[in-house]
Amino acid sequence: MIRIPGGLNTDLCDTHAKLTRRDLVRIGGSSILGLSLGQMLRLNAQAAPTATASAGISGGPGWGKAKSVIMVYLQGGPSHLDLWDPKEGLNDKFASVFKPISTKIAGTKFTEILPGLAKVNDKFTMIRSMSYTPNGLFNHTAAIYQIMTGYTTDKVSPSGQLEPPNAKDFPNFGSNIIRLKPVTEPMLPFVMLPRPLQESNVVGKGGSAGFLGKAYDPYTLFPEGDDLDMKKMERIKTEDLKLPQEVFAMRLERRAKLRNAIEESMPDIEKATAQYNLDEYYQRALNLIVSGRAREAFNLSAEDDKLRDKYGRNTFGQSLLLARRLVEAGTRVVEVIWPKVANSDNHSWDHHVGLTDRMKTKSGPMVDQGLSALFEDLDQRGLLKDTLVVCLGEFGRSPEKGLSTSGNSNSADGRDHWPYCYTSIIGGAGIKRGYVHGESDKTGSSPKLDPVHPMELLATIYHAFGIDPETIVYNHLNQPRELVKAKAVTKLFA
Repeated sequence: MIRIPGGLNTDLCDTHAKLTRRDLVRIGGSSILGLSLGQMLRLNAQAAPTATASAGISGGPGWGKAKSVIMVYLQGGPSHLDLWDPKEGLNDKFASVFKPISTKIAGTKFTEILPGLAKVNDKFTMIRSMSYTPNGLFNHTAAIYQIMTGYTTDKVSPSGQLEPPNAKDFPNFGSNIIRLKPVTEPMLPFVMLPRPLQESNVVGKGGSAGFLGKAYDPYTLFPEGDDLDMKKMERIKTEDLKLPQEVFAMRLERRAKLRNAIEESMPDIEKATAQYNLDEYYQRALNLIVSGRAREAFNLSAEDDKLRDKYGRNTFGQSLLLARRLVEAGTRVVEVIWPKVANSDNHSWDHHVGLTDRMKTKSGPMVDQGLSALFEDLDQRGLLKDTLVVCLGEFGRSPEKGLSTSGNSNSADGRDHWPYCYTSIIGGAGIKRGYVHGESDKTGSSPKLDPVHPMELLATIYHAFGIDPETIVYNHLNQPRELVKAKAVTKLFA
């Protein structure tokens, strides 16, 4: 059915926008492409986004080195002291129960939880001085929103929870990247897996395109099954990337010709669509589902069994392997969310209780095996040259065990939320290899040298893509906003 919108900014999902790709995609019955491909079409059709660069400095070390990024998000807040920034000579209230081990970098130690990463840390940079002072409670949702969007939220409930996602939210950094650096291959530009960002009943906050509009939302791959189902990646479904059984390529192309004929007979619509080069990008969307490129990228069974075993036959490991396949096929941004929701037990990183057993037998081995395999695999394939890999949580854990910093109760074998000092990993796309940036103090409580704010890390990601972090975008009220109010940490680049 053809839908002709009324005046500008009326009867549209994104009321701040002008005539959108949502309106255009309805023309000529193109809805047979399905929701995700409709978003893909609308996304690619906007070849020249309406964003203006500020007078900020561009260029310099690492500028424009990245073609893609894999964000490995350890939602829940892993303890830096029990993983990659161990401290020796502390009393039992502070000290990790895990023994320190040597790594490929002389003088740099991890704990025994990370033997795999200790063998490949010459391929990436460790930032041991991540730090920020939170607004309000140290809750997961607000911290997630900050690292994913570069902004803090101004609406926090008394419990510390944020309001649900809405169209006024700041965009996820991946949405900004694919808007300013559109994909050039017939491939999904932004994929999030294997679960949404979530704390309690707040689901998806910081994970959408927000005021940019749904055209820049990620393609979400959330396989069926609960957080303890380690086989859910074996049941990936991508039906919306397939042609319906009753529709063949020839018939689809005839439908495109019909759309063209309708446009020719309706000059006003033709005029409205001309600026988007719709024919070119419509053809790209056709190519995506006819060629099966995206479906093949999701086909994990095409990988050698030994490599799949190397990543780990669990949700996290197979998600990282799929991330590699996606960037290899042309996806710009992949976000791999830790497969266990925060504020829970088992392999969650939210270790308020039972840290010793849970980290040693559940969360620790999974991150060590999967992340070390990812770096090694990307490097061997030559993909690490232009693929940026970022791994972090929303904060670290308290240096003193059993101490309450967020209003939560903690056992003597648990650590609470700690945003004042923690560790992140960044590698690939021109980032220094075998480098440790910054230093924490003797208890891991605060940065001793070169603190890095999460917003500065986001600015560094934009910089790696050749995007000025201070580029201006316009929100739902048509107000100018920077992508992020921070400078890139160019010391991280070789």
